[in-house]
Amino acid sequence: MKILVVEDEVMLREGLVDLLEGDGHDVVAVEDGLSAVEVGTTAPFDMVLLDLMLPRLDGIEVCRRLKMARPSLPVLMLTARGAEADKVVGLKSGADDYVTKPFGVRELLARVEAFGRRAEQAPSPPELLEVDGLSLDLGRCVGVRDGEEIPLTAREVGLLRWLHRHRARAVSRAELLERVWGLSPNLETRTVDVTIANLRKKIERSPSDPRVVVSVKGIGYAWGPGA
Repeated sequence: MKILVVEDEVMLREGLVDLLEGDGHDVVAVEDGLSAVEVGTTAPFDMVLLDLMLPRLDGIEVCRRLKMARPSLPVLMLTARGAEADKVVGLKSGADDYVTKPFGVRELLARVEAFGRRAEQAPSPPELLEVDGLSLDLGRCVGVRDGEEIPLTAREVGLLRWLHRHRARAVSRAELLERVWGLSPNLETRTVDVTIANLRKKIERSPSDPRVVVSVKGIGYAWGPGA
């Protein structure tokens, strides 16, 4: 599995990386909450090992943002806080499991393995889409139009995935900023508009007359009506 490790203690972070890689997993490690949200919402992961006490953004908020952007992403919290109240808060924030420090190596690997079994059994969201003559393979981050392959960034795939999942309605810029970027919906930025403008140049027949990602006046964007 591809696992994101979020831990600010250097020795523990490096130890987790060595342990998981030694068990055959592909591991990416970050040391603070904001980096966790940025990496976790732009690159595909099979699960997250998340510390609760982090600099820049605490683990509860990291979990909440990751789950909003990717509801099916499994999160295993690793923390020194072992009180029942702390576990309840962690689980209610979206965590799928909770392990207190210090933890046994064999137990941790067994829990990771259990997440892997669940992922194999769970139905996958649609990854192959056809729209307006465009073929999208979201799992591979590519599109194909008129026989030409179009590379897509992880962020662009996240946008397309969210719009398709909520294709029955229009989606606001604030929602996209929060759910796809993992940022505050109140942030003043044109990031969403700029990203969609660049995406249209890549995938639309006519970027000035989009049929895949359409604008909804006064609201934001929506999946194309004929898609």
